[in-house]
Amino acid sequence: MRDAQGLPFVDDTAIRCFHVGKQFGEISALKDVSLSVNENEFMFITGPSGAGKSTLIKLFYMGELATEGAIIVDGINLSRLSRWQVPQLRRKFGVIFQDFKLIPTRTVFENVALVLEVARTRPDEIRERVYAVLERVGIAERAGEYPPVLSGGEKQRVAVARAMVGEPKFILADEPTGSLDPDSAGTILNLLEGAHKNGATIIIATHDTELIEAHSGPVVRLENGRID
Repeated sequence: MRDAQGLPFVDDTAIRCFHVGKQFGEISALKDVSLSVNENEFMFITGPSGAGKSTLIKLFYMGELATEGAIIVDGINLSRLSRWQVPQLRRKFGVIFQDFKLIPTRTVFENVALVLEVARTRPDEIRERVYAVLERVGIAERAGEYPPVLSGGEKQRVAVARAMVGEPKFILADEPTGSLDPDSAGTILNLLEGAHKNGATIIIATHDTELIEAHSGPVVRLENGRID
């Protein structure tokens, strides 16, 4: 059985991990991780630096591959995907990185538009959707600027806009407030809460206890690659 994109379909769970492990050489980044994420959930994954938070986030969108165990995303068993199906899977995700990962030689508009260009969206629709999401995150007036002239908070707003513009089913955020002041961090959380209200499943990897305490979502704690 396959979903609308032709991906192998298993069940309707948002994300489910069964005894997942990840090795980098002799280093065990994740060990026997099992968890479930419900549809439209707002979940935090926390733990100290090196606990495996970023690695787990990457496994969900196949930025890394699990060494053992199974991961089911939106009913799709990731181990059954062929290489050409991976880009189709990734269209289900918007990802926000701690270091922004903006292209310095492209404008704010162009960085956000790239997501839609890859999906072969019509140019007129790209313009409409990009400006709409830039307005939503409060940075439309910087659309023609380049990332090097932006503040950290502004760069993260662009990263959030890029993650949201494709209207993904999942938004993954890896330490989205790690380098931000409290006001900017609060703005980012509010934007993610807005995406959640619009139906997205949100997963945030963070060690920011204030961020976690500001929201009532479930919390998964990792310690030395295991769920504590």
